[in-house]
Amino acid sequence: MVSKTAKIGSQALVQGMDKESIPAQVESAPKLKVSGLSISYGNSCVLEDVNLQVMPNEILGIIGPANAGKTSFLKVLNRMDTFNPNMTFKGDVEFNGLNTRNLRNYYALRSRIGVVFPLPVGLPLTIYENVALSPRLRGITSKAELDVIVERCLMRAALWDEVKDRLNSLGSLLSGGQQQRLTIARALSQEPELLMLDEFSIAVDPVTTMRIEDVLKELKQEMTIILVTNLVQQARRLAARTAFFLDGKCIEVGETEDMFNGKVENRKTMDYIEGRFG
Repeated sequence: MVSKTAKIGSQALVQGMDKESIPAQVESAPKLKVSGLSISYGNSCVLEDVNLQVMPNEILGIIGPANAGKTSFLKVLNRMDTFNPNMTFKGDVEFNGLNTRNLRNYYALRSRIGVVFPLPVGLPLTIYENVALSPRLRGITSKAELDVIVERCLMRAALWDEVKDRLNSLGSLLSGGQQQRLTIARALSQEPELLMLDEFSIAVDPVTTMRIEDVLKELKQEMTIILVTNLVQQARRLAARTAFFLDGKCIEVGETEDMFNGKVENRKTMDYIEGRFG
């Protein structure tokens, strides 16, 4: 059953198109399809000719060393390139079969494609309002309804038990790991269809990392997830398929277990997995 907020998001996206409508997600069709994607900053190309698909309710892992183009890739998927006039891209990104380059309403798109970056950014608001902000912007004003959303999102982010008695405290006063989980809760409050996480473990202790991993395993029943990780074993634990990025190229995409068992197309993939460079 489609939730009320999902309908709102779809309606907003339709309003951002010129008389075009968003088709319903076809179960066997890709949630996301990237074709011939190249990204540049000025004259410097950081990602070249990427082609991959992400299926509904899949966790796709993305691994690779620093400066491989992984974060830039995520930014283009929900059109965050519009924040940087020096950043340009070529190629096509289709979300639910719709070419995102044709969208005018980027804000509605970002409500369907959430992203969590490595360093948490707690808004200068209370813990409660950090999570309630997006639902309020969607027009939800009922305190009872907001209470349910806030509790649910904080629980899904494995944070509720630690903050339930101080929801009116500033989110910026939380520890680094707690702020990271608050950022995840804030992303979940938009009820995204696609959630992208960029090396969330950097600011989180190992115990919390495992808790969030358990959350992600549950969330894939409801949404599609792209997980950029600097921990190759994390990709193995969570991702059905994994993409390896290196020197601005997607070297290969394959079944995660196959890749970790040496069934790779490029020797550099195995070298990276086995820690010979990184």
